[in-house]
Amino acid sequence: MADLYIIHGWTYTVEPWKQTIDLLRERGLSVKMLHVPGLTEDSTKEFTIEDYVKWANKEIPDGAIALGHSNGGRILLNLCSQNPDKLKYLILLDAAGIYEPSVKKRMVERIAKIGKPLKKIPLIDKAFHRITGSTDYSKAPENMKKTLSNMLESDKKLDFSKVETKTFILWGKKDTTTPPRQATMMYEKLPNAELKFYANWTHAPYISSPDELARALATLVERLKK
Repeated sequence: MADLYIIHGWTYTVEPWKQTIDLLRERGLSVKMLHVPGLTEDSTKEFTIEDYVKWANKEIPDGAIALGHSNGGRILLNLCSQNPDKLKYLILLDAAGIYEPSVKKRMVERIAKIGKPLKKIPLIDKAFHRITGSTDYSKAPENMKKTLSNMLESDKKLDFSKVETKTFILWGKKDTTTPPRQATMMYEKLPNAELKFYANWTHAPYISSPDELARALATLVERLKK
């Protein structure tokens, strides 16, 4: 069993994680990065949160320490809400999962439902991505656009009170994708959680602050292994 299992966020390559993972391994930790179907593992399927929970349950052994970044955090939160004894510890890094009705989310969901007619109009498509800043959506193939809409919709049903796993929330104060208020909301909703903010971290600290992220994770994991 690895010391730490990682589920990445909405990305099509894990290359930006390499420096952080190398630093963790230099500290003697065994790390396994999981490749999410439809993102860093090819698939033409339209995924639901239930699909991803089943996948994560299969890929991660019982009693493990697992970290979820962004959408990866959403997956692990759902896994732990359904199976509280699955993980020994849960680490949330700038995680998704908080449902906040917003113009951006409504536009993503609406265009995903409307589908093909609007997608055939390049100017509308470009304007949508410029207004919302939804690069996740713009880079997604058709099946993953629907998947992204499914993920956002799933947040409405996520019951944080059922996540009994001891949880450590690590969050960047410069995160504009899942802003710091969402970290506070998660902390208040989770029954067994600790929260720590990092002043210089963005939504992707493995890019903006890999050294500091590796130090923080290594210190935490080494503590949890004792």
